[in-house]
Amino acid sequence: QVQLVESGGGLVQVGGSLRLSCAASGHTFSDYGVGWFRQAPGKEREFMGYIDRSGTSTAYAESKKGRFTISRDNAKNTVYLQMNSLKPEDTAVYHCGARKFYSGYDHYDLRAYDYWGQGTQVTVSS
Repeated sequence: QVQLVESGGGLVQVGGSLRLSCAASGHTFSDYGVGWFRQAPGKEREFMGYIDRSGTSTAYAESKKGRFTISRDNAKNTVYLQMNSLKPEDTAVYHCGARKFYSGYDHYDLRAYDYWGQGTQVTVSS
């Protein structure tokens, strides 16, 4: 069992930056790939990006390239999502998910993940 806790969300003005954290406990975190997703009110959970277990490979949704960067520090059992040049449409609850093995679903698919955090709210004001 892996427990994930997201933090770092809050209220930020347009053009600002935030760094979200996804802290893990319960298992060897370096065994897990981690994806970031977000969910705005009334919308489905949307894939942002993914980082492999070692941190050497990342993948992003095409529309998210450039403003968002995922990194990890396995010594701290934490994955980060750096968000820059924030826009009002980035307002959402941001979730991280962890997966240990490939289960037939690609990293951009919700079903690929075994564990989820509760999310952290990001609100971008204009």
